[in-house]
Amino acid sequence: MIEMDLITVGMAPRGDGNVLVLREVDGERMLVLGIGFAEATSIAMAAEGVAPPRPMTHDLMLSLIGRLGGSLQGIVVHDMRGETFIGQMEISTDSGVMEIDARPSDCIALAIREEVPIYVSDMVMDMAAVTQDMIGDDDEEEYQN
Repeated sequence: MIEMDLITVGMAPRGDGNVLVLREVDGERMLVLGIGFAEATSIAMAAEGVAPPRPMTHDLMLSLIGRLGGSLQGIVVHDMRGETFIGQMEISTDSGVMEIDARPSDCIALAIREEVPIYVSDMVMDMAAVTQDMIGDDDEEEYQN
């Protein structure tokens, strides 16, 4: 497993939807995931420390996990099916760690809020990672903003 940091989230270059960009903690490879507008907004708000007046869906999910005696330990993007990334939450409970299937964007929205590690499997990185050379200087500036 490779630990990742969130680099940016927002509109894709040329206005083709929303993306989030993860980069290896100890490397240069990046993973670009297409995500929905609501998830992009939720992740951006959490990353910027913006607290909504009422709990958003991801805040509610964390509240439920906590009230049921669990805690989010980390998230993993562990597979690809076609062009779809597959993620899971790792939730610590009295019975051990539960792995819960979820969209990577939802997992990342939770991880950013709880400040827990974001991991991507070696296989996914080998299949889908990009480098600076692959996206070019112009695209990187668009992803970084």
